Amino acid sequence: MLWYHIVLGALLILFCILIILVIILQEGNQQGLGVITGAADSFFSKNKAKSWDAFLARWTKFFAAGFVVFVIALDVIANFL
Repeated sequence: MLWYHIVLGALLILFCILIILVIILQEGNQQGLGVITGAADSFFSKNKAKSWDAFLARWTKFFAAGFVVFVIALDVIANFL
């Protein structure tokens, strides 16, 4: 096993952990009892959801793209080198 196998494997594991963490931090789309009381429609909850969820969604896309790149790189290295 060469050094770049170890480095790419470690980066792949890091991206896996980061994807899992970012996805776990995201809120679900269920609004629960807030729909009954009207609390789900407050101004603060709408802006908080937009900014935090948008931030997490952006990083989820980044980590997923990095994951795909490292998987393809490891496959190319394993098959051709």
